[in-house]
Amino acid sequence: MEFAYSFAGLVVGFIVGLTGIGGGALMTPILIVVFGIPPVTAVSTDLLYAAITKGGGIFSYAKKKLVEYKIVLLLLSGSLPGSLLTLHYLKGLDGLEQIEHLMNLTLGVSLVLTSIAVFFRNKIRAKALEWQDTAFAHHGRRWRPYITVAMGVVLGGLVTLSSVGAGALGTALLILLYPRMSMPAIVGTDLLHAVVLTAVAGAGHYGMGNVDLTLLIYLVIGSLPGVFVGSHLGTRLSPKVMQPIMGSLLLAIGLRFVLAG
Repeated sequence: MEFAYSFAGLVVGFIVGLTGIGGGALMTPILIVVFGIPPVTAVSTDLLYAAITKGGGIFSYAKKKLVEYKIVLLLLSGSLPGSLLTLHYLKGLDGLEQIEHLMNLTLGVSLVLTSIAVFFRNKIRAKALEWQDTAFAHHGRRWRPYITVAMGVVLGGLVTLSSVGAGALGTALLILLYPRMSMPAIVGTDLLHAVVLTAVAGAGHYGMGNVDLTLLIYLVIGSLPGVFVGSHLGTRLSPKVMQPIMGSLLLAIGLRFVLAG
């Protein structure tokens, strides 16, 4: 079974390196559906897995000055309280069954939203660039910091309950709110926010006794070489091919969890 966990980490790491799509959207469903791991343990362990596997990517973006720290702070000022409030709410729920039902439903919704973000990322960016010089966009810019904080609250809750959303959803929101940013800067900014958020949410779940450290170690052992190989091959593949495939896969998995919930 330990080998199977590492192999799952290898496959997910490879796909993450290949497509750039967050591992949480794939790893948590695999742990629940394939290995039969309880949703609470799967989500909690995957949060720390995501923080570790994504953490190494921050430095290259920061070194190239592709992180907008002010935007990261705005997102975190919403997402961290959102995460902590969600953890507090989970502690107050009666019975494991109630928690797992909520997590399964949130996981399904998060995956469906993520699939939409993956499908339409290019169209979202094109529309955002069209709107940026309109009177509505100029008027809305004064509210942009507050909207960023509010969206952070939503992401904090979704990620803490499902381990999904910090990547593709965060990127889509940044494209909408900050269309003048380059895509590398959007990715770098979202990545730093995602690492901090998943680390805090994962630590909160660890404090509740939900994290399986042995499982975490085996997943990380497999994922690191997978990310390395996938990232090298990913430069040769067109996003126009990979995005519809990943979007369809995430949509199918998400609908499975929504209908089961």
